Amino acid sequence: MYVLQSRYKIENSSLHYYGLRNKENLFNNFIKLNKKQLSVINKLPKELSIEEKRILGNKIIDIAVVEEKNYKKIPTSLKKARFCKNCAANDFMIPGIEFDENGLCPMCQTKDDTKWMKAVTPILNDIPHCKKSRFDVAVFYTGGKDSTFLLYYLSKIKNLRVLALTWEIPYMSLSAKLSIEGAKKNLDKVEFVSRKIDNKSLKRIYSKLYELSENTCACPSLAYVLFYEILVDEKVPYFVAGNEPVQIKGLYYNNMTPKIAYKFANFKFLNFLISLGRILTLHPPFKKGQLQTLLTMKQLAYGDNIFKKIMGYKNDLLTNVCTAIKEVPSILKPLKRAIKRSSWSGNIPAFIQVDLNDVSKDGVYNWRKIIDILKNECGFVASESLSKGLHTSCQIEKCKEYSQFIRFYNMKSSMIPFSALEISLASRDKNISKEEAIEEIKENLGFSLKEVEECQIMKKYFQK
Repeated sequence: MYVLQSRYKIENSSLHYYGLRNKENLFNNFIKLNKKQLSVINKLPKELSIEEKRILGNKIIDIAVVEEKNYKKIPTSLKKARFCKNCAANDFMIPGIEFDENGLCPMCQTKDDTKWMKAVTPILNDIPHCKKSRFDVAVFYTGGKDSTFLLYYLSKIKNLRVLALTWEIPYMSLSAKLSIEGAKKNLDKVEFVSRKIDNKSLKRIYSKLYELSENTCACPSLAYVLFYEILVDEKVPYFVAGNEPVQIKGLYYNNMTPKIAYKFANFKFLNFLISLGRILTLHPPFKKGQLQTLLTMKQLAYGDNIFKKIMGYKNDLLTNVCTAIKEVPSILKPLKRAIKRSSWSGNIPAFIQVDLNDVSKDGVYNWRKIIDILKNECGFVASESLSKGLHTSCQIEKCKEYSQFIRFYNMKSSMIPFSALEISLASRDKNISKEEAIEEIKENLGFSLKEVEECQIMKKYFQK
């Protein structure tokens, strides 16, 4: 008896594999089917005749269509999962993940191939002082460990004037609130600005976002919408978000960001051509990071551009956020005005990345050591769970993880849960030990087949 192998699903006359494949087939997740092949597969499970095997061919037989005895069962709990020999990746948290003959997951197999992938925006660890603004740099600040470390590094280590921009989400954790107050007392060279969206508008956005994604995670996109006008008005030369290295690499393994995007900032000739086009249309040429800013802000204001659609790369999370924001069109008006004004004047705050590994001791952004520094220097308050190191600023982080996990587990979405990739990469790259990562997965992350309690916190807010 032959069956369709687990994690394969027929979609648009193709077989779609929901998982993370070994290095040689890393993003090779589709098998195009002809009409005869489709007809045979639609009749499974069944015994296959010699003719039907010939129709399917060796590419499909034993890979996507297998004998029943070779069917791979997906674990139903972490206890039953197979783990990578080197990191915390496993086939419960990432169903459909493959392992090579050495027991390594695809992320560990490709570690050397991706070590140069540090950012999709220009990296600038040494930011110059600015004479045209009251600020040298702005940080999108959540009260979590990563954005707090940026405030500490930029203001205390680099002695810069920093503008900290905080979007007050309804689900901000107590530890994040206390950390923000601690930072205000301890960081004298930081000016803090916070904004919130009125409940009526935010509930409309969240309701639509939940309909599309089954969660309401809109960070940092809505923060960009709220604060871009301030960045332009204050003539802030640079801004940075609190993204640690594993989050940036996670986009690649989720097939959301192509390799070329990590090289784009250093393509001098391509950037020259883009700037030449700006000059010919009477716009000031771009400085490093300004194009990335406009692309980011324009996507939020107007949706995906045609080039992104043609290339086939998609970020369902961001696309859904953009769709949800349109439920309250008025919220985009200041953003659109600021985009036009900054584009014509050239006063575009550059979107840059501070490489947290490069600026950390021994070249590794060690979560445990970083938290100790922040407690002493910034009045940082760690999460209630001492083992938690990933995403510490939000009460409903588990809800986001659960919804992304359950949608991927049930093959309703091709997006691998962000935290699943990030915690695996963090243990691979020694930001945290494998044992600490597994403990965090067990205690703090929302990888469960049963709805997590935090989902009720989220639903109560926007369903009132």
